Amino acid sequence: METGSVDEKRADGDEPVWIPLPRGLLRLRRLLLVVWLGLLTLAAGLLPGLLIGPAWSAFALLPLALMAWGWVLLERNWRSWRYAERADDLLISRGVLWREETVVPYGRMQLVEVTSGPVERRFGLATVQLHTAAAATDATIPGLDPAEAERLRDRLTELGEARSAGL
Repeated sequence: METGSVDEKRADGDEPVWIPLPRGLLRLRRLLLVVWLGLLTLAAGLLPGLLIGPAWSAFALLPLALMAWGWVLLERNWRSWRYAERADDLLISRGVLWREETVVPYGRMQLVEVTSGPVERRFGLATVQLHTAAAATDATIPGLDPAEAERLRDRLTELGEARSAGL
């Protein structure tokens, strides 16, 4: 993943340069899908098969079908997430069926934090959480490389302090 200033990345004017999320987030979400639906598959196959009869263990096929469907949907969702740093604000775009684009002006940011739970740390991921005065514009960028998350936090904090000084 390239890092650098917005001006260095922007080649042809006003178009923002969209940065996709790292593939590690997709791997993490797929692992969680396999673990949880794998357990559900065992329960749906073993319990009815042992308690009612072997033919009822076919219910194990339902969670397996959900797993296959979820595998594809997780990738589509992961591909929809992206962010862009512009001169005055940060853009965050996500969503497959319902696209959502959040614009967070640097001057309105009150707090930028980086979090990483135990599972995220195991996969080398971190989440950037942006807090503004209006709760409706709080935004999150999940699944970033910890170094990129810290760089983004520092940059957004610096830009937020510079922009809010004039308020």
